[in-house]
Amino acid sequence: MSLSDFLKPVQSQDFSPAEGFLNSQLGKKVQFYHPAQAELEENSFDMAIIGVMEDRGAKNNAGCSLAPNHFRTQFYSLHEGTVPTRIIDLGNIIAGNQLRDTYFALKTVVEELLKLSILPIIIGGGQDLTYAQYMAYERMEQKVDLVIVDAKFDLDEDEQDDIATHSHAYLSKIFLHQPNYLFNFSNIGYQTYFVNQESLKVMDKLYFDVHRLGEFSEDISPVEPIIRNANMISFDFGAIRSSDAVANALASPNGFYGEDACRIARYAGMNDKLTSIGFYEFNPAFDSNAQSAMLLAQIVWYFVDGFYNRKQDLPLSPKSNYIIYRASLTDGTGEMNFVKSKKSDRWWMQVPYPIGQSKNERFHLVPCRYEDYQMAVNGEVPDLWWRTFQKLS
Repeated sequence: MSLSDFLKPVQSQDFSPAEGFLNSQLGKKVQFYHPAQAELEENSFDMAIIGVMEDRGAKNNAGCSLAPNHFRTQFYSLHEGTVPTRIIDLGNIIAGNQLRDTYFALKTVVEELLKLSILPIIIGGGQDLTYAQYMAYERMEQKVDLVIVDAKFDLDEDEQDDIATHSHAYLSKIFLHQPNYLFNFSNIGYQTYFVNQESLKVMDKLYFDVHRLGEFSEDISPVEPIIRNANMISFDFGAIRSSDAVANALASPNGFYGEDACRIARYAGMNDKLTSIGFYEFNPAFDSNAQSAMLLAQIVWYFVDGFYNRKQDLPLSPKSNYIIYRASLTDGTGEMNFVKSKKSDRWWMQVPYPIGQSKNERFHLVPCRYEDYQMAVNGEVPDLWWRTFQKLS
């Protein structure tokens, strides 16, 4: 099966100004896929841009299927960063006869890119496409950590018997999917007035990590350890406040600032474990002077910049690159171990596997902050440690 079976290629001239691109602009740096060329090989590119022209699952946001090419017009006008890029634009997945046909096409393309160690950057469509993105990992024989940037939880409590697949319900499909290969789910930036309290109880019962927008109002840096363990990320453009990003039918006056969204994207790019990311729900029909399209282009630019600044410091090899810190609990029941990278100053905590749960490893490493270590030094067990231990059990 060839990628060309699912993709409609685009060309750089479709998005260039009349005078053409400068040699330093991404429009000159990115390679554009053509069906006549040989099939992609493993590691032949670092990243691949995929547009998805589908909005039937985008509840109350029809028009986001037009996002990919509006994004490209702005993205390719940006200049390359300090590191030469190896990016290919694969073109667009056109909406299938039925919504599930589009899901199958996206799943297949993403799965193939994962096998080739090429990171897919998915642009366009509703956030329900996250389900297809997730399904691409089904045959990877690994547990998946999923991070969602969104103002709400997309769980549809009203359709429990036959859960629909749309942008307000796709998480239910992921949580209930069998076989279950989801290890952890994290939400970044939910706004309480958009969230059913029963949904919060579900998240707590499943020991998932959910974080209110207000947690990041003073400092966006706590997002980094939340993102650091993610295998895949789904970013809802509606999580950005309407004054910075109006191009969403459900845009809200509150949300992340544009510069914070760029920092989140850069943290995502720097995550050594991340293998796919999707930017959904951008709707050009509501854009003003292409400002939101430009913001999305800048967000993706920062993701690419983060990718080329990866530290490659996943613990613990070699051990000489790390410092082990031990904190004794005040009740005398034991100690907690923390790992700090000498290369990046990033922290992890060691959470032991319950007896018999893992034959090969004694503990699970969880990204954390220095503040978690300080808490342990003071004799308190961080909540992140407890939630992780419960999931391992």
